[in-house]
Amino acid sequence: MKISAAIARARHAPLSIETLELETPRENEILVRLVAVGICHTDAAMRDQQFPVPHPLVLGHEGAGIVERVGANVTKVAAGDHVIMHYDSCGTCPSCVAHAPAYCHHFFGYNFSGRRADGSLTLRCDSGEIFGNFFGQSSFATYSLCRERNVVKVAKNLPLDLLAAIGCGIQTGAGAVINALRVRAGDSLAVFGTGSVGLAAIMAARVCGATRIIAVDTNPDRLDMALSLGATQAINAASQDSVAEIRTLTGTGVAFTFDTTGNATVLRQCVDALAPRGICGTVGVPAQERNVTLDIIDIMTHGKTLRGIVQGESNPDLFFQTLIDLYLQGNFPIDRLITHYTFEQINQAMSDSEAGKVIKAVLRF
Repeated sequence: MKISAAIARARHAPLSIETLELETPRENEILVRLVAVGICHTDAAMRDQQFPVPHPLVLGHEGAGIVERVGANVTKVAAGDHVIMHYDSCGTCPSCVAHAPAYCHHFFGYNFSGRRADGSLTLRCDSGEIFGNFFGQSSFATYSLCRERNVVKVAKNLPLDLLAAIGCGIQTGAGAVINALRVRAGDSLAVFGTGSVGLAAIMAARVCGATRIIAVDTNPDRLDMALSLGATQAINAASQDSVAEIRTLTGTGVAFTFDTTGNATVLRQCVDALAPRGICGTVGVPAQERNVTLDIIDIMTHGKTLRGIVQGESNPDLFFQTLIDLYLQGNFPIDRLITHYTFEQINQAMSDSEAGKVIKAVLRF
């Protein structure tokens, strides 16, 4: 079938909206008509090939829409169902069997190879190969193919143009706090970077009952937003020593730090700001420097932990509904993070996101 899709054809270049041919869903696939899709930092990173992904590639991995058609073996959803899409996973490796699909042993192949697991392409055009299946969806398009493993059914009365943001960025930030770090009532947390992921983490920490939630950023407007969403203190890293300020506020450091920046210097600060036995979680995608120098004596003698976190370590079938319930209760106001654009404004939306003019851009179809 003919679809419109935004294609990444060159690094640091605008996406090109073109007409493509999307394959008919196979027996285990689901055809979704997009209603909305969020824009994530990962989309820009893959557009610019900070990681080895193939081009030309249709990006987009926070899609939400309506099921148009399902393959013969699909039982999870039916035509007419409203769904959110998320990352894909194999379902059979040790991590997937252990209910940890975010650490699927074949995560790269299922999400970044541009092809199905069997090597086939889902998209065609007259000018040559077009790679798709990005995060099992490639949802910068009017229609998308996904599978049962990376789709969650939601109630039809919910706003898909808000819930699309849950698919990656929001679940990553909130899940890091709730599922991975397991922040509890009375704990302390410092969040470095207050974009959509960091702000989702702050909102989640408030829900968990953390009594000291410190936001660290260089953008005063973002810090004001963080305070309004639950942060108890804000540190402007452009004019303040983050580690020194955290130690002044807490005495010994915080129980948890969360890095969303992908900056090696900031990650070191996250570890340094921990109290004894503290845990630092990181989700930042480094654009350049991927090596971090740490004080191993500090880590060893104080029992500190540095750990990576993927996709908030969530089970999307369960965790998405948790976040939706919190939103409906007024305890997780994701609507305050979102600025809407039309699909045709995708390049403006990506530019505004990279410039920090908006927190979370969501495209409407």
